[in-house]
Amino acid sequence: MEYKILVADDEKEIRNLLKLYLENDGFKVVEASTGLEVLDLLDKEKPDMCLLDIMMPDMDGLTALKNLRQKSNIPVMMITARTADAERILGLNIGADDYICKPFNPLEVAARVKAFMRRYYDLGAGNIKEEAEVLKAMDLELDTDKCLLTKGGEIIELTSVEYKMMEMFMKNPGKVFTKQQLYEYAWGDDFFASDNNIMVAISKLRTKLDEDASKYIKTMRGLGYRLEIK
Repeated sequence: MEYKILVADDEKEIRNLLKLYLENDGFKVVEASTGLEVLDLLDKEKPDMCLLDIMMPDMDGLTALKNLRQKSNIPVMMITARTADAERILGLNIGADDYICKPFNPLEVAARVKAFMRRYYDLGAGNIKEEAEVLKAMDLELDTDKCLLTKGGEIIELTSVEYKMMEMFMKNPGKVFTKQQLYEYAWGDDFFASDNNIMVAISKLRTKLDEDASKYIKTMRGLGYRLEIK
């Protein structure tokens, strides 16, 4: 299956570079130079993943991400020259799945894209009918066929990373997972020395689950996280 990647950056040289490496890996690439074009192509092209620059005309990447998340849960990787933790955390809170900073190695970007595609589509689509099940923990239910989480019958909207974390937790309720295990499963990439992505993703997930931040997902100091079973 040929996956379609939406590359959004106002610098044509950046788009051309990413397009070259992604097409070399067998992906189809569509391009956007503004945030408004991103939203337009999201409807017209139905991309499987988006690489989204923050500094763009008409509509910046963070605003585009907010709008994108209202209609799609496709993986989104933010690409930016900014490295401040506050901005990274803001993007992750809005719904970004990962970050990569300029200047970047295009081989690394292509490798991360392949990891996302493998994790979210290849490994989940081929045997989904055989492996589909409804996982239950407390008043939570996760339908792995529909990729849908409900709490007391009400749907909880999740990003792709949040879904993978809940899938991991609910397949193994009560088991403690390290940050490395969570990162490698949810992001589909090798763990790197940064806790921000995981900490922000866990915090965002907890907020969606309940007002009581630790009701479902417990922090085991020095060990990791686990899902409560009662």
